[in-house]
Amino acid sequence: MSEAEIINVATLENEIEARLLGAILDEKEIVHTILSYHDTAYDGMYQVQKGWGVVRAEQEYKQEIRAILDDLRSGEGMVDMPESGGGEEEEE
Repeated sequence: MSEAEIINVATLENEIEARLLGAILDEKEIVHTILSYHDTAYDGMYQVQKGWGVVRAEQEYKQEIRAILDDLRSGEGMVDMPESGGGEEEEE
C-alpha cells in the first residue's frame, strides 16, 4: 500500500482565513494540516515574506481545496445571516 503524497496546497493570508478554511475542510472530512510561518524568535518576520502560513493535504484534494479558498477570498463562501428583530413585519 503506497502512501498518498502530501503537498503544500496554498499559501494562507492570515489566521482568520486559516481558521475558516480549516473548519470547512473539517466539515468535508478532508484530512489536512495548517502550518503557520510565525516564529517567535524572528517575531513573525517570515509571515511578512511568505504569507501567514500554508495548508497541506493529499494531492488528490488540491483542486477542491483551492476552489474553497478562492470562494472564501471572493466572499462567495460567506453565509448570509438573517436579520434579527426590529425589522419590517411580514404581510399576510
